[in-house]
Amino acid sequence: MSTEEQNKQEEVMTPAQRVKNDWRSLVEKVSYKAIVNNIPYLAFLVLLCVLYISNNHRAIEMQREYNAKNKQLKELRWKYIDVKSQLMYVKTETQVMKNAGNIGLKPSLLPAYKIEVKK
Repeated sequence: MSTEEQNKQEEVMTPAQRVKNDWRSLVEKVSYKAIVNNIPYLAFLVLLCVLYISNNHRAIEMQREYNAKNKQLKELRWKYIDVKSQLMYVKTETQVMKNAGNIGLKPSLLPAYKIEVKK
């Protein structure tokens, strides 16, 4: 009979009484005893949170490092292309003749010929 009476009481409860009972059940769940019983679970959750945060920080730091290296690589690539084009310009025949003329060398007016040694 007591369970039937409780069911009838629960059906007759006003919304304010239901909220009060819900509040009491929540307080009981969050009581000191409940917290102490769930310490391993809470410690596991804290450990997961710490690992998640540290992993996030590490990923952000690696992304920053990657971006810096990528920027450095682009700068070195541009420098390489610039030096390569300057070298191609310096190796042209007109530039070689101009630079040789500065130190007193002149191009030969006679075509190249082979010197043979007689035996």
